[in-house]
Amino acid sequence: MVPGRCQTRVADADVELLPERALHWPEAGVLAVADLHWGKTESFQQHGIPLPLGVLEDDLARLSSALTATGARRLLLVGDLVHSKQGLTADVISRVNAWRENHASLEVVLIRGNHDRHVRTLPPTWRMEDREDAWDEGPFRFAHHPEPATGRYVWAGHLHPMVRLTGGADRLRLPCFHLRPGVGVLPAFSAFTGGLDVRRGRKDRVYAVAGTAVVEV
Repeated sequence: MVPGRCQTRVADADVELLPERALHWPEAGVLAVADLHWGKTESFQQHGIPLPLGVLEDDLARLSSALTATGARRLLLVGDLVHSKQGLTADVISRVNAWRENHASLEVVLIRGNHDRHVRTLPPTWRMEDREDAWDEGPFRFAHHPEPATGRYVWAGHLHPMVRLTGGADRLRLPCFHLRPGVGVLPAFSAFTGGLDVRRGRKDRVYAVAGTAVVEV
């Protein structure tokens, strides 16, 4: 077992939950992430709101780290890859181009989310398969919205799940993987997002992203 990762079994398949906020399905060579919101900082800056630089660089570095550590052959982007059309500046496109060149052999698939629908076409230099519908493979369906699907376990995003932890006077609010019967919601990959506190059902499993480790809580 690789330190920091949390291994679990879902729909009779072994998967790993990574502290990079990614799902790894080793048998299929798949890495899945959701809610990257590329260009969000730039979108806010164009409205005159000063925000720190470096968000995209940090996210791209974390994504590269997860790809390198797992050796994944395919990357599934489970919706909301981009934040807005205004955020796709020439600089953002160029920086993603450079990242894509560093992963030239990687197969990349975007399953569009609600934010992606504001962008008619992705930059062709990103070399991504662009899908409006879900991606079905093995026992799983990858879709942006967390809606059940008959006969498959759904991996989704959209909700940016967070979990609140308390210990005496200490309180933490951390991004998490929220695995419900039939549907698993991935944490928002981008660190520059808000989140929705999970409402845990009796059969739910919740895994918090705590720094360099994923732990069940």
